[in-house]
Amino acid sequence: MNDLKVKNIVILGGGTAGWMTANVLQKKWQHLGIKITLIESPDIGVIGVGEGSTPLLKVFLDSLDISESEWMPECNATYKNGISFKNWSTVSGYEEYFHPFPCGLDSLTFNYHYNNATQRRKGVDVIANPNRFSLMASLTEKKLAPIPSENFPFNFQYGYHFDSILLGKFLRKKAVERGINHIQGTVESVAQNSNGDISSLKLSNGQTFSADFFVDCSGFTSILLEKTLKVPFISFSDNLFNDSAIALPTEIDPHIPSETLSTALTNGWAWQIPLTNRFGNGYVYSSQYCTQDEAEKELRAHLGILDDDIEARHLKMKVGKTQVSWRNNCVAVGLSQGFIEPLEATAIQFIYATIEQFAIAFEEGGFTNQHKDEFNQRVNMNFEGIRDYIVLHYKTNSRSDSQYWIDNRENKNISNNLEAMLNCWYNIQNLEAELKRLNIATYYTHRSWNCLLSGMGLFPAKENLTPADAKKAQSDLKYVDNFIDRCAMNFKPHEEML
Repeated sequence: MNDLKVKNIVILGGGTAGWMTANVLQKKWQHLGIKITLIESPDIGVIGVGEGSTPLLKVFLDSLDISESEWMPECNATYKNGISFKNWSTVSGYEEYFHPFPCGLDSLTFNYHYNNATQRRKGVDVIANPNRFSLMASLTEKKLAPIPSENFPFNFQYGYHFDSILLGKFLRKKAVERGINHIQGTVESVAQNSNGDISSLKLSNGQTFSADFFVDCSGFTSILLEKTLKVPFISFSDNLFNDSAIALPTEIDPHIPSETLSTALTNGWAWQIPLTNRFGNGYVYSSQYCTQDEAEKELRAHLGILDDDIEARHLKMKVGKTQVSWRNNCVAVGLSQGFIEPLEATAIQFIYATIEQFAIAFEEGGFTNQHKDEFNQRVNMNFEGIRDYIVLHYKTNSRSDSQYWIDNRENKNISNNLEAMLNCWYNIQNLEAELKRLNIATYYTHRSWNCLLSGMGLFPAKENLTPADAKKAQSDLKYVDNFIDRCAMNFKPHEEML
């Protein structure tokens, strides 16, 4: 290790990204004698709202041996079965659908849904809304937690809702306990070697911190990767229009939901995220189509809060990614490397995936830049794969109440992969085979694609061409309903599990 001369790593920036990175790298490399220092500025606020995650947050916390009973109460956290999308579609019977996280029993009901969706694509009059075929959707409707009883030994993937500021503080506490050197200070200047590598950071109090490698977790400002190393930022604004958000808390329901709710509004969508102490609400919108005041007024009307006693927080979003995430002796993690709007709650997923992939590439390359290019390619494909699935929500909307929704639907700026997937759907081809052909199945599975496309009601007019198929589908539904109802008996109310 001493021969490699990687003895010190400096992480610039705290928040969720910085402290997740610190904890992961400390656990992986502490035994090698690598010293990790995290520098965060007390002057820079954290973008903290009620936030949701994918199941990767549980993978991250499990890897650090952190139990739910330890972290969830400290972060006002709740369980998350998936996301409900409301009013994105105007098709009768498809005004709302649920995108569940995977569960081990999906395979026993998914084929019935896929078969029905395929028949609907052919014009046969059968039920194809994915909610009817999903155990997780049923648990969510009943406000049950995704934790089965001990006598029901099946695996369930689930996410969480949490206060992101509190999660950052919790992870900071764990990192410091485990030996991370925590420095508070604001970077005044960055020094570079003749080869372009970063050599040190000078703080406003005069302290200087040198390191062999740097991790940029400085948020949208991207102090090291963009500003110092001049890595260009690639905007996704040509197919993801939203650039602004408003956050506004409301009182929590005593029967706490186990889902994130995404409701389409005039120029974007509103989130509702249940924490143990409040609902986190917000409106993600495009400033090209409405003003900040108009958006706040619409959100307040949507929530039924017409007085100004509860203050709204206004946020700007920089949607896109840096050209590469790793340049010279610096890797960016979190908002400093890119951001895809929060529709599918992928921010923490990106953070953890980036840290893990970087750690593997760096260590396998002997703590050199040997595998930098392959790492950058993987990260870029990850961004593009997830971006395409997010864009699909907007591209397939059927609203015509505002120019925003019309422009999203008519937007021709979509990737070749997304165009191929839409052609596959409309031409009644196999989604799973197409995802494999395009090599994009690792970002979202064919179940997710099928759920979104059928959930939005993207079908031709019903013609009931083959009554036999419709009759069989109806009898299959009885089996599916019975199976899901019996499975749901093994789960407890959400608030009881909390």
